[in-house]
Amino acid sequence: MTSALTELTLSHFRSHKTLRLGIDARPVAIHGMNGAGKTNILEAVSLLSPGRGLRRSSASDMTRRPEGLGWKVTAVMRSDGAVNEIETWSENGTARQVRIDGKAASQVALGRIARVLWLIPAMDRLWIEGADGRRRFLDRMTLSFVPDHADATLTYEKAMRERNRLLKEQVRDKAWYGGLEAQMAEAGDAIHRNRCWTLDLLHGAQAQTETAFPVADLELVQTEGEMPTNVADLRDALAESRFRDLAAGRTLVGPHRADLHGVFAAKGVPARDCSTGEQKALLVSLILANARALAGQIHAAPILLLDEVAAHLDSQRRAALYDEICALGVQAWMTGTGPELFAELGERAQVVCVADADGESRITTG
Repeated sequence: MTSALTELTLSHFRSHKTLRLGIDARPVAIHGMNGAGKTNILEAVSLLSPGRGLRRSSASDMTRRPEGLGWKVTAVMRSDGAVNEIETWSENGTARQVRIDGKAASQVALGRIARVLWLIPAMDRLWIEGADGRRRFLDRMTLSFVPDHADATLTYEKAMRERNRLLKEQVRDKAWYGGLEAQMAEAGDAIHRNRCWTLDLLHGAQAQTETAFPVADLELVQTEGEMPTNVADLRDALAESRFRDLAAGRTLVGPHRADLHGVFAAKGVPARDCSTGEQKALLVSLILANARALAGQIHAAPILLLDEVAAHLDSQRRAALYDEICALGVQAWMTGTGPELFAELGERAQVVCVADADGESRITTG
């Protein structure tokens, strides 16, 4: 079963005053000059899943300027034999709201309708920058398998913010910490188990399929020490770390201190030491493995968003990527500056040209 958008409408979203697309379940190849709004379309689609979207922007940043009135994204999603109308919007910079089939819904509910995965140029430095970016990358993959992972993450972060406030204020009465640490331990254990399960699924998906992209061996590690492996151990670790945490003014133990370590399996070389092209190929491999594992787990292929991915691959790898996308049966939304980047897709894709005409978006399909 394929998850696919058949209609997409944007209103005052980023550069697009109004944009309407009617499409089918095939991959979507979007091309146009720089600044035409190609990535903005992908960002709008990313908001059909929980979270802040592929740019991690605030709701106010997504509104079209100079009007600043707010924005709205409407879509018709076909997934798992069902058809849903999804609306998400923000008015005057307020937190975004969600409506599914005319009824108010939470963002977590979006993850139960369809799964959306993405790879954007900003991720190209994933392996050589800080651990927080790799945690977000892993958590996005985890969220695709476990929509409730978002709830566990929010619960953990809320309790940790309150605990950190106490630490900064040098509160030493242990009675203030017990309840918060119990919440963090329960949610943190769920976060860790969800992440480990995701890595197991990714390893399985990579091992079972021949691909033109390199296999990545992945490991979840702690920046310090070892991650407690159950609720009681994490609760005890938090209690034992209070004096050290008081000195630091923040929490130093828990899943927020985890890091994702990757290795180019065939060469035994850490991903951070690979060439730029190899690092990109490893990321593409993981996104494809994520899609493959999802199709096996929930029997529905996800939607893929691949921003400028073709420009960073040679023609052989590009053709291999398109072949794998079509074999998986996913609706992949891809961007590039010219139609020649998608020539290997032929009739297997629908082509959309985006242009800016005096401040208005002009869309042609073919």
